[in-house]
Amino acid sequence: MNPFRSLRDYEAFVYTLKQNFASVERSTLVVIRRGRRIAVVQGEVTFAQGFRLTVKERLSVQAEGLLIESYGYELWRGADKLAWYDPQPHPEPALASTYPHHKHIPPDIKHNRVPAPGISFSQPNLPLLIGEIEDLLAAAEPETKP
Repeated sequence: MNPFRSLRDYEAFVYTLKQNFASVERSTLVVIRRGRRIAVVQGEVTFAQGFRLTVKERLSVQAEGLLIESYGYELWRGADKLAWYDPQPHPEPALASTYPHHKHIPPDIKHNRVPAPGISFSQPNLPLLIGEIEDLLAAAEPETKP
């Protein structure tokens, strides 16, 4: 169930990420309204050890609540792209369980796709993605700087 019924609800969520997730060091996410029922969310969320999440979402308010019409999420550590999520349809049987949602991962990040459980058009994806970064933080060795 989508906890956000309006753009205002989602704006409040986006603009309080740092207060609600201790792992978030900084957020440049902005909600850009394109009318009463449409908005774009874009920017970056940064974490310790060089991890960051780039976000682009197109939102619309429907009778059933706030929907994500399209999205692109990228997970980075420093200059290394670790993964990205998108809903571009690929008719691969291995992706059917979460179609059209999937995640690109190394090796051959452009072509290596896996299902993306939990990613949705009908509920916010940011908590799941932040959780993924938190798991990476817990498993990562501190980044050393020359």
